[in-house]
Amino acid sequence: MSDLAEPRFGGAPWIGHRAGLARNWWALVLRGIVAILFALLAFAAPGVVAGSLVLILGIYLLADGVFGIVAAIRAINRQERWGLLLLEGIADLGLGLVAIFLPVLTLVVWIWALAAWAIVTGVLMLVSALRLDSGHGNWLMGLGGVVSVIWGGLLLFCPITGALALTIWLGAYALLFGISMIALGLRLRARHRQA
Repeated sequence: MSDLAEPRFGGAPWIGHRAGLARNWWALVLRGIVAILFALLAFAAPGVVAGSLVLILGIYLLADGVFGIVAAIRAINRQERWGLLLLEGIADLGLGLVAIFLPVLTLVVWIWALAAWAIVTGVLMLVSALRLDSGHGNWLMGLGGVVSVIWGGLLLFCPITGALALTIWLGAYALLFGISMIALGLRLRARHRQA
């Protein structure tokens, strides 16, 4: 298929989509710049970024809790089931308040949950590796299990350091994402000018 031919998806031409994307190349570049700025902030102040993410989570949980309670009240008025909606709304409100007023505790608990997941996953991988026939990559699965258990243990015993490391990884992702969005935006800009 040549560059000039328009691919089709479900029978509809993509010409409008590609042209619209090319016209709005600047939005992709702006998105990339914001991602790179976030990455730089994550590298420079990982503690601030991790704390900010916990606060954003807290605000989201508060809003979700309010909406859950409103949905429960509406369900009561319509004589529908409302118990679980109310319970979820109250739980979200409670967790949101904890995240906002105790962000370090929230972050530590989240890291501990991640550590527990890594350890359980690693142990299950090790058990699976022992049960596999040799020659089927069991040593690779075992290695993955060992790495997972070690990583989980480090997170369990050093949760704040783990949170900072995860924030730096998030920053690395944002940096690569931002660079790719800027590159795509500039490429679309060139194509838009040619058209």
